[in-house]
Amino acid sequence: MIPLDLDHPVWEQVYMVAPLTIVGTREPDGSYDLAPKHMAMPMSWQDHYGFVCSPSHATYVNARREGCFTVSFPRPDQILLTSLAAAPRCNDDHKHALQAIPTIPARKIDGVLVAQAYLHLECELDRIIDDLGDNSVIIGRIVQAFVAEDSAREVDRDAQEMIAHSPMLVYLHPGRFARIVETNAFPYHVGFKR
Repeated sequence: MIPLDLDHPVWEQVYMVAPLTIVGTREPDGSYDLAPKHMAMPMSWQDHYGFVCSPSHATYVNARREGCFTVSFPRPDQILLTSLAAAPRCNDDHKHALQAIPTIPARKIDGVLVAQAYLHLECELDRIIDDLGDNSVIIGRIVQAFVAEDSAREVDRDAQEMIAHSPMLVYLHPGRFARIVETNAFPYHVGFKR
């Protein structure tokens, strides 16, 4: 083992596997913003989902103002769309690249979701935890969720077969992505309980 330099973020010195999601929020002018997020995960065994964001970003400001956000889990063949969501704003303060991303309307909140993503979450803002260095954690309560039929877990369906047929996109921070097509059952110890 070698020591890491704590004058630099640990997460910039190793690769870490994370989901790659696209968070949607409503802008003040009524349009919608989409932004990729990889520091994102379920925040409880119940229906809470959260992500890390900077208070200086529109996603943070919009989610706080509107009280809601959407989360889309893109498929591996949507990596270029995910990249477009990371486009910088132009001089008119809009991300014109978002026009190339097909979306569908959310059903329970005012928002949009990325069309053809394998999982959609609609969240009402639950809380924001500020002052984590330069960042914050935005946590929502899931009020609506949809999964693509080919990505739904089913008791009588082999997990490996499902994942091979419907691969998942992950982000390897910093700057890489992967397509998960092969997995193995976790070897839980006898008597394990969550």
